[in-house]
Amino acid sequence: AGAGLSYVGAYVINTYKSYDNFLQDKYALLPAVIIICVAAVMFIIGLIGCCATFRESRVGLGLFLVIILVIFIAEVSAFVLGFVYREKVKTDVQGTMRSVFEKYDGKNPESTVVDYLQEQLHCCGVKNYSDWTTTQWFNSTGNNSVPQSCCQQEAKNCTGHLDQPQEL
Repeated sequence: AGAGLSYVGAYVINTYKSYDNFLQDKYALLPAVIIICVAAVMFIIGLIGCCATFRESRVGLGLFLVIILVIFIAEVSAFVLGFVYREKVKTDVQGTMRSVFEKYDGKNPESTVVDYLQEQLHCCGVKNYSDWTTTQWFNSTGNNSVPQSCCQQEAKNCTGHLDQPQEL
């Protein structure tokens, strides 16, 4: 279980590196760090449980039981907090994404991240392609189009024009 959690934590940290411009909150990686720490603690607790079992120690097994109960309570608490604050996280991420989309000019590092995000997630805008109509980039191009990264990969002649929404 510890190895599995370590993998999940490392995967989350590696994935966040691609989207760090959208996650400006300094605590965005905290859950991944906590997962890795929990994995290390689980490994140590597993060793305690194994040693207590081999020695048939009542004190060791009692300590093992208490630690497992504390971890269970912590997991339930984390689940409840995640459930309660999911909407706040959603609105924070959407607000940050909107501000990054406002800075899009097709050349700066934020633009590269936006293009990468839209290509990898097969999406366009924060909610849909109409989000681009309120950005400075859309108004400055004057051609009623969205970035090429909004185009579907199968679309061969996609120009990003809003008169062809089926290609976005």
